[in-house]
Amino acid sequence: MLTHLYITNYALIEELDIDFHDGFSVITGETGAGKSIILGALGLLLGKRADAQAIKNGEKKCCIEASFDIRVLNLNSFFVDNDIDNDDTECILRREVINTGKSRAFINDTPVSLTQLKELGTYLIDIHSQHQNLLMHQEDFLLDIVDTIAGNQSLREDYIHTFEAWKKAQAVLQELQGRAEKDQANQDYLKFQLQQFEEANLSEREQEDLEQEASTLNHAEDIKQALFTAYTPLTSEESHLLEELKIGTQKLESISAVYPPAKELAERLNSAYIELEDLSAELEKAQMGIEFDPIRQNFVEERLNTIYSLEQKHKVSTIAELLQIYEDLQKRLSEIENIDETIKEKAKEAERQFEALVKIGEALTNSRTAAAKTIAASLIKQLQTLGMPHVKLDFSLTSKSSFEKNGGDTISLLFSANKNRPMQDVAAIASGGEIARLMLSLKALTAKNKALPTIIFDEIDTGVSGTMAEKMAQTMQQIAEHCQVLCITHLPQIAALGAYHYRVYKIEGADKTTSHISLLSQEERIKEVANMLTGCEMTEAAINNAKSLLRIN
Repeated sequence: MLTHLYITNYALIEELDIDFHDGFSVITGETGAGKSIILGALGLLLGKRADAQAIKNGEKKCCIEASFDIRVLNLNSFFVDNDIDNDDTECILRREVINTGKSRAFINDTPVSLTQLKELGTYLIDIHSQHQNLLMHQEDFLLDIVDTIAGNQSLREDYIHTFEAWKKAQAVLQELQGRAEKDQANQDYLKFQLQQFEEANLSEREQEDLEQEASTLNHAEDIKQALFTAYTPLTSEESHLLEELKIGTQKLESISAVYPPAKELAERLNSAYIELEDLSAELEKAQMGIEFDPIRQNFVEERLNTIYSLEQKHKVSTIAELLQIYEDLQKRLSEIENIDETIKEKAKEAERQFEALVKIGEALTNSRTAAAKTIAASLIKQLQTLGMPHVKLDFSLTSKSSFEKNGGDTISLLFSANKNRPMQDVAAIASGGEIARLMLSLKALTAKNKALPTIIFDEIDTGVSGTMAEKMAQTMQQIAEHCQVLCITHLPQIAALGAYHYRVYKIEGADKTTSHISLLSQEERIKEVANMLTGCEMTEAAINNAKSLLRIN
């Protein structure tokens, strides 16, 4: 239920701050006073596209904020799914638009996307205007009405869940079948690729080791010469380097008794001797191990060429990646060789899902068929009170050629308002006024079976007058027993039956025009209804007629 609306700097509205009540409320005002502006602001709040032109002249931004009592709407799952704070009692929506055309949206002070705002908005407000009458032409709308009144929510949820599972199983099966056709053609090539990998017999660190070995073999003479150059000074007969170091160590040790520092120097020189002696052995061993082997060099180069060729072919740069591709190819071949069995399993799964879908679909169809008769009878009774004494109406349900997300049924509403005219599709035969009354009757039936959002009727009374207007107002009163109803109207007969009456008006100053709204007192309401009756001079007769409509003695 809409409890509060606050608007600043929107179109002709400088500031609007108004409380709303439950039950049936009416909103009146002269053409151009700002009723459509308020609806436009609510539209923004419900996620419609923002336009900088909507901002009041000279202002930088506009703001629309509304508070809702949500205790009966069971919206907790929405708030949980979207990670929005919520206390299950009140919800506040806010939309801000700046003069560049950009906007921000908030739910309970949490920034949200327009998609989230729109989704929540559908649970909070239903604005019914003449264009919504086009819903009568839409199959989904009619099925939703029938399912709501039939209490098919749980059954329909089961159907949708099963339908989606069936579609998914079908998609998997079709993908496998398509893949099987391609794979049969590719199987020989896949085996050829695997054979190349098996012949290559790769190991993970092989490439690094081979590349290092190839580099060593290609520079064998240079390496051998460098090792020889480093080894020669240590062992040559001319330099006697190691022998001289050994003699020097002995000399230092011999004087350590008379010259104590010589002991440490001897130890250090001996360490150098040991290190150089070890180094000499290592250099000799390394030198002896370097031999140019053209046969080995040829093998290493061929092996590397095999690796590089595979890497280039598969567009990778390491053996680790090649080994992963090899594993994937093995898995792929296994899948191909077993795909017929997999297809059989998936076909059985799709068949099981379809059988379950048929069962639930039949239950849904049976429930809809039974409910449609009851709904049609109730609508006829309701429409007869709205000036259609000879109305005939029936829901035509037929089976579709295939199941769809809304079921296996196609539905149309057959209608005739005249005694001697056969029923036809409502979209082809009903006038705008007849469809408006039909929509009103449908909402009255729906309100008894489902917690509805605030319903705003925007001049649903177009083309209606007198007694008929009063009967439409009485129907809105019936709806208001179950949910909040706001009706924007030009007819005094409807305005008089509202539990609360709001008047929209504009004030024209020297340099600006502003729109306002106020809740009328009883005296103000009498004058407003009287003015609606006469449209000109306020007479005593008009006042008395207004009091009569308002049931005021």
